[in-house]
Amino acid sequence: MNQPIKALFMSRKFLLLLADTIISLGLFFVGKYSPLAYEDVAFIIGVLQPVFIAVIAGIAYEDGQAKSAG
Repeated sequence: MNQPIKALFMSRKFLLLLADTIISLGLFFVGKYSPLAYEDVAFIIGVLQPVFIAVIAGIAYEDGQAKSAG
């Protein structure tokens, strides 16, 4: 496996992004094919997205601080 690809799959930010995408797609299709659950699914996606964004931003900030510290 190439080094850049291996580094990508070892990245916490990338893995969280991938998990968020998979969860959101799964919830979207559950809501799409089960109209009764659509509102609940839309709410859950709306609640989960900011959490994932905050965690990814926190990791990016932590990585930036580690780089600047040496």
